[in-house]
This record gives sequence, C-alpha cells and structure tokens, in this order.
Amino acid sequence: MDWKIPLADIDFGPEERAAVEIVLRSKWLTMGSVTREFEQAFAEYIGVKYAWAVTNATAALHLACLVAGMGPGDEAIVPSLTFVATANAVRYTGAIPVFADIAGEQDLNISYHAIEKLITKRTRAILVMHYGGYACDMPSIMELARERGLMVIEDAAHAVGSELGGIRLGNWGDMGCFSFFSNKNMTTGEGGMIVTNNEAFSQRLHLLRSHGMTTLTWDRHQGHAWSYDVVDLGYNYRIDEIRAALGKVQLGKLAANNERRRHLTQVYRDALQELAPQITVPFMHHAGISAAHLMSVLLPAGTNRSSFMESMKSQGIQTSIHYPPIHTFSAYKDSRVKPSLPNTEDVAAREVTLPLYAAMSDEDVSIVTRALAHALIPT
Repeated sequence: MDWKIPLADIDFGPEERAAVEIVLRSKWLTMGSVTREFEQAFAEYIGVKYAWAVTNATAALHLACLVAGMGPGDEAIVPSLTFVATANAVRYTGAIPVFADIAGEQDLNISYHAIEKLITKRTRAILVMHYGGYACDMPSIMELARERGLMVIEDAAHAVGSELGGIRLGNWGDMGCFSFFSNKNMTTGEGGMIVTNNEAFSQRLHLLRSHGMTTLTWDRHQGHAWSYDVVDLGYNYRIDEIRAALGKVQLGKLAANNERRRHLTQVYRDALQELAPQITVPFMHHAGISAAHLMSVLLPAGTNRSSFMESMKSQGIQTSIHYPPIHTFSAYKDSRVKPSLPNTEDVAAREVTLPLYAAMSDEDVSIVTRALAHALIPT
C-alpha cells in the first residue's frame, strides 16, 4: 500500500552506497576487517570492552542465554510484552521462560516487583527488554540479581543509544543484545550485536558465533593460520562485510537521528494532549535518555482497536501493535500454568504504535495526530 505516512523509514543515502561499493570492490564479502572495525566502533559507542556482530538480535539473545549457562531445568524471567524472540532464545537452550508483568500503563517495561516474586531456586537469569527505547529499572534489577546470584541479559533491540544514569543501555547487565533490523534506529537490513565487559563471556561468544572454530576464514586469508580446531558446539551466526559496512555508516548517523526522534516524540505528546487528551501516552516522566524507537499510545478502555486502525489506514496512516503478549500465543499456551499478568493484558489490548522515524517532519506528526483524533470519533 502507498502510505501517506508509513510506520517507519530508513535513512539510507550515498554514504551507505559508497561503503557497500568499497566492500564489493574488495571482493571480500564474508566476516573480515570491516566487521571488526564496526565491532570496535560499536563497543566504544556503548562503552563496553567487547562487541561481537551477529546475523540478527535473535542470534545474539540465543548466544547470551547459552553463555549465561541456561539449560534444561533452568528458568529465566522475561517480559511477555516483547517480541517473541526474547522468550524463544530461552527455550532454544531447553530452559523455561517465566513471564513477569509490566509496571503499568505509564511504564511498559518489566516490573522489578513482579520479577522479585517469581524468583525460585531454578531461576538462572533475568531478561529485560527496554520497551521502545525506554530503560527498565536497571539499578533495582541489578541489585536484586546480584543479591540472588542471577545473570542479567538486556534485550536492547529498541535501545541503541538509550542511557540511564549516564550509562548506555546494554552496558548495565552481564550481556546486551542489539538489533539492526530494517525498522530499527540504525539498520543493516538484518543484523545484531552482543556486548559484554566479561572477558570469559566474550571469548565464548566469539567461539559460538562461528561453529566453535579456533580460527576463521579471515584469519587464514591473512596468513595468520592454516587450519583450525573446533572446541565447542557453535553456530553459524556470523554477519557479513556488506552489512557491517552499512552498520558503520549508520552508527555515525545515530546520535542525530535519535535526537530527532526525541524531538518528534515531544511534538507528538504536545499535540496529543491538545487534540486527544483521552489517549494515554506511556513514559511521560521517564528517567534517562531514550532512543525513542517507538511512539506507543494507549486507546481509551472500550475503544474498538481494529476499527481505529482501519480508520487510520483509510487516512493513509500506517499503525501497528507492540506487542501481542507472548504468553497468549499458541506455541506458549500451557493449560497447567496461566501467568497472572493483568497490566500486560490491559496494555496489550489498548496499545497502538504510531509512525516515528527521523525523516518525519513536525507537520507529519500533525497529520497523524489529526487523523488519530478523527479516528476516535464514534461512528
């Protein structure tokens, strides 16, 4: 469909094309020097010691769960209001995801108090997801995790460039996982990154990313090795030079684009307060600096969301839902255990995501909010 205003858009220009052309002219397309440069630049940006680029954020989450020592019989506490990959990564290891409620309609992140109540002797890790680029209560969660001897993995897929207390998200927990999917604040099409400050974790992540091999094709091409050993059951989770080249350019644009997103978010908030005060806008008083990945709003209770979204569509405005709760999916339904997640279920039934991307104009926001006000008028 030819949207007047799409949900998301990509900031690609001549810099990305030039970076890709350099890689193509080099004739080295698999993981090599450009990937390493991207990893080093990303580690410096986040403020961590180690960063490993991978094929997507799901791979990053899976590797993090493996390195955290998860396996059959273990549990990991996760939000249900997130993309399914957050929980799937736990299940890939044979461990069980235990769903915790969110804090409420002003804070759509996993609740510290809900986490605390769910910890058992089988709990090995806590996976947090920084919804929309807004930080979870990391000081409280990290203190709890250290008291109970638990690992913390940050799903920072929405949060590249977000900060809390002067610390970038992804650098609070034991490992942080990022997404460079096409709708993210910086994109390589598909792609991801896993970061850590733990040397032992880094060494294992490096091995697991590429089949558990002790040397890589690039090492052998450079003449640094001629053979290899396989010392762990690894995976083919490598990224390629083309995507790494895109990532380097996109990282350079990130600060300005995130600042633009924050400005547009405030324009949205001001307009919604005037045109549709019955709408709830989460994270109005959020601590920290957000990457402003999503512009989520909550419809008034009783609103027919499908009709609302159809009205927005008829006006040329693309909207979405973030997210259908994982615990309601067929693959996750278990008649023996029904988690009590009242806040998650209330918010998930009313949430709508509005367009937000750096190339939007203030007038675009005005068009969306006027369309929203019209869509709320009873027919």
